[in-house]
Amino acid sequence: MHVDSSNDNSNDNNDTNKQQQQKVSSETKKKKMLFSNTLLIAAASALLAEASPLEKRDSCTLSGKTAGGGLSNCATVTVNNVEVPAGKTLDLTGLQDGATVNFVGQVTFDYDEWVGPLVSISGKNIKVVGKSGHLLDGDGARWWDGKGDSGKKVKPKFMSLKLTGNSDVGGLQIKNTPIQAISVNSCSDTVIHDVTIDNSDGDKDSLGHNTDGFDVGNVNNVTIENCHVYNQDDCIAVNSGTGVYFKNNYCSGGHGASIGSVGLRSNNVVDTVYFENNQIVNSDNGLRIKTIQKATGSVNNVHFLSNTISGIRKFGIVVETDYSSGSTTGTPGSKVPITNFEVDGLTGSVDSSAYRVKILVAGASKWTWKDVDITGGSSFGSCTGIPSGSGASC
Repeated sequence: MHVDSSNDNSNDNNDTNKQQQQKVSSETKKKKMLFSNTLLIAAASALLAEASPLEKRDSCTLSGKTAGGGLSNCATVTVNNVEVPAGKTLDLTGLQDGATVNFVGQVTFDYDEWVGPLVSISGKNIKVVGKSGHLLDGDGARWWDGKGDSGKKVKPKFMSLKLTGNSDVGGLQIKNTPIQAISVNSCSDTVIHDVTIDNSDGDKDSLGHNTDGFDVGNVNNVTIENCHVYNQDDCIAVNSGTGVYFKNNYCSGGHGASIGSVGLRSNNVVDTVYFENNQIVNSDNGLRIKTIQKATGSVNNVHFLSNTISGIRKFGIVVETDYSSGSTTGTPGSKVPITNFEVDGLTGSVDSSAYRVKILVAGASKWTWKDVDITGGSSFGSCTGIPSGSGASC
């Protein structure tokens, strides 16, 4: 049988052309669909971008075992029964402007020997609220050895605050910090109020040490009021800053309310400080200013107003510029002068073994003291450097 091969080839070519046309048409459709999808994705992205402010109104909750972090889009952060892993900071930093942090339930910290802090909070116009029944429990007895930050065991500081822009911290309940409780550093326009720091368990066998309540440095316009501190070191220590208002607080068991020690830091200026209407009990000192003997800086415009003391073990009020390596030398330095210093209304009592007043300064000027009425104890007897006409005496 003879087969006409030319006709067969023609048919094959026609089939091939049809297949190619179909393929081109299919590819064209795919390209159109891809283009349409691209437009849809772009439109969706634009809508999401416009909706981003809504995302920043989200509420976020931390619970269980977590170190927090990544909270910049949260308008409200609830910290509810959190266990912070060992060697980690509960990270509440970089909060969006105007955010609120609520502490609910208990916050605990797994053990590690490190510098901390165990909690860090930063942001602008931040509100931190301790809700009823909450507790930040440092369980400091795991670290306490009676040596504080000078022992071989490294102990974490508890809380760091770096807040600005009308921030408010209120109602926190803090218990048994390993060493220093709250570092108020590089803060401005911030109010801290109704906070309780209870390290009284550290009194047993004198194991708690360097458990400062508030360490204040490099700040501007910070108020601390209506707080209760039970500890084994300074209730407050103002190391640098301008505009610090410490009023209506209760301090028990520590070293009293202090300015300093001032010197040997990047900022060695203390200006405009008011300690007003505070009650200091069962402490080494009532009120204190201490500066580093060979450092430079200044302490200016300090006002101690209407404070009361009782059960004071060492000094009712002590002002000295002779510190070196953590202790007094007996020789005052003059390069951190204490100027424009007012004491108006200091009443109460000291123990029989204590001194009512100690002043050991150089380069001081423009002091005004009145209504200082401290009973008990004895006169220090060898005060030096008191500005003439100030009304201050030992």
